[in-house]
Amino acid sequence: MTFDVITIFPNFFDSPLKEGVLGRAIKKGLINVRIINLRDFTKDRHRTTDDRPYGGGPGMVMIPGPLKEAITHAKKDDKDATVILLSPRGKVFDHEIARRLSKKEHLILICGRYEGVDERIVKAFVDMELSIGDFVLSGGEPAALVVVDAVSRLVPGVLGKEESAREDSFATGLLEYPHYTRPKSFMGMDVPDVLLSGDHKKIERWRRKEALRITLERRPELLKRAKLSREDKAFLEELERKDK
Repeated sequence: MTFDVITIFPNFFDSPLKEGVLGRAIKKGLINVRIINLRDFTKDRHRTTDDRPYGGGPGMVMIPGPLKEAITHAKKDDKDATVILLSPRGKVFDHEIARRLSKKEHLILICGRYEGVDERIVKAFVDMELSIGDFVLSGGEPAALVVVDAVSRLVPGVLGKEESAREDSFATGLLEYPHYTRPKSFMGMDVPDVLLSGDHKKIERWRRKEALRITLERRPELLKRAKLSREDKAFLEELERKDK
């Protein structure tokens, strides 16, 4: 799978793409991340990528010419590549979007800057606008890295164990259950007995209930979309009765 990232700060990605899961996936050839310096597609000696907005107002806007050239360059070998603009007005990125994008072969990510990009680029080239949350970043580079990381985890072979991706928070529609490791006792707190029992059915049931409990406490809106069994629903009703 190939990611092309269009940015005016190519060095931003140097370290993150060499470390951890992403670094290993790139070394193995499971994913390919190409960083495209937008300034390489400018025509003036100052390598200008922005200008004042028509109609006045604060800030600057990314000019369309270099972006058009950079996108065309990225698509030269794949006209069907999906072009994504990282933008605060985009749809909020979530696990379901990451899952759909992981089925693609080629994503082109545009890192927005300043007040945004010229709207004509959006209309002519962009297939999807994505935001990573309701807050303001200095630019789209951190957001692009989030998308690359989240999508790459779902590409077959990237994680050491495929079940890791299937059991992650949001993959099941719920937040993840608590985890424990050695030692059995730490600061007066013990590992729950069920996890030491060796009874895998009991452990699975405990983990499911803990995931339901944590999701109800912290992100109850997720339960509306989660696939819940009759047992799940009964357990949630029991928890809600206790809270009243």
